[in-house]
Amino acid sequence: MCLIAFAFHPGSRVPLRLVANRDERHSRPSAALARWRDTPAIIGGRDLVAGGSWLAVHSGGRMAAITNVRDPGIQVAAAAPSRGELVRQALLSDDLPRWLAGLAEGEAWRYSGFNLLAGDARQLWHLHRGRERLALQSLPPGHYGLSNADLDTPWPKLELAKAGLAESLVAQRWPDAALATMADSQEVEDPRTLPDTGVGETLERFLSPPFIVGEEYGTRATSWLSWHADGRLKFGERRFGPGGMPAGETTERLLLGT
Repeated sequence: MCLIAFAFHPGSRVPLRLVANRDERHSRPSAALARWRDTPAIIGGRDLVAGGSWLAVHSGGRMAAITNVRDPGIQVAAAAPSRGELVRQALLSDDLPRWLAGLAEGEAWRYSGFNLLAGDARQLWHLHRGRERLALQSLPPGHYGLSNADLDTPWPKLELAKAGLAESLVAQRWPDAALATMADSQEVEDPRTLPDTGVGETLERFLSPPFIVGEEYGTRATSWLSWHADGRLKFGERRFGPGGMPAGETTERLLLGT
């Protein structure tokens, strides 16, 4: 996952709303949003190379999502574990706070850079693994965004995603307004507003919109999630192929804890 915007308001009628885009090489095999055959309690898309996920939920009442941190200066071993595996582990952990604390105490250095979001309708944690910074925090209620830097780093695409989320909630157009913003493929024109992550201006510009259109690399999926206080959860996914062409859509509805 490369772009996430979410509203977290525990105690409200809908404690969590989330919208996200997954950017990846089109050649990397992936499975669509569904229950996992080997772990039916997990519902989400799946990377068929390493077996992990970018966004998934557990029917017992937990969600997890991950974004990569874009920093060529982060050095890891060639055999570093897949970051998508962290989503699966977060969903299956018997003691999520303790598991996250172990990552924050140093275990996360084995992985390349990432942001991990994990929790439920009552508590969400964010774990950031950057080049030199490793930090875990429990998130207070609010609206947030994650891309390929730390939480709420104001990249243009992230500001757009958060604005689309806010509009969808204020105008009571959830998830339509948020999804429309996530489909914005307009590249940033002003180089002064582009982030500088060490990949060069041409690539920064290509990666600058919420929705990336490319023949070899681009936005593969747009997902959205509504978690209701009564345990109902609605999870949707729109998939795309090379050139941003639609490639299918799935919606899962479940009652958590059953």
